[in-house]
Amino acid sequence: MSCLILIGMMGAGKTTVGRELARRRRMRFADCDQAIVARTGVSIPTIFELEGEAGFRRRETQMIDELTREPDLVLATGGGVVTTPLNRELMRERGIVIYLDVPTQVLFERTRHDRNRPLLQVENPRQRIEELHRARDPLYRETAHIILEGGRGNPGNMVRQVEEALARYKADTCRP
Repeated sequence: MSCLILIGMMGAGKTTVGRELARRRRMRFADCDQAIVARTGVSIPTIFELEGEAGFRRRETQMIDELTREPDLVLATGGGVVTTPLNRELMRERGIVIYLDVPTQVLFERTRHDRNRPLLQVENPRQRIEELHRARDPLYRETAHIILEGGRGNPGNMVRQVEEALARYKADTCRP
């Protein structure tokens, strides 16, 4: 498997960690949400407004299917990617899936001023993050080959943790 796939809640650092991981490993980097925006020519909030979450999730599945076929790729996914069973299956079969598990308080601090996150445009975004984390955490854990506690320290430290976990994972899976 030459595709490394980062999953986790919005604000977990998937894009930041993914870019640096790809640079260090001399791999290509892709962000699923950014790829959808590039293809459609409109923002994620606009897709949600016009097509609803279901329409966005269909586009996301199509993009996951395409991107996970590419070799030597680090892929940052959207926070809700695991809500679709086919996405979970595609990611587990086609790559090494790494869950960046970040405390909800840290997620709230990182996302509270971001207007490009349609699911957080509610009266109580902190509560919404907690609800989403409760619902999605079991799906992230089911999908991931590697689970890392994140949210502390700088992105470089997180990338080192990912690289160390990958080395352990590969050593464990190569044993007879």
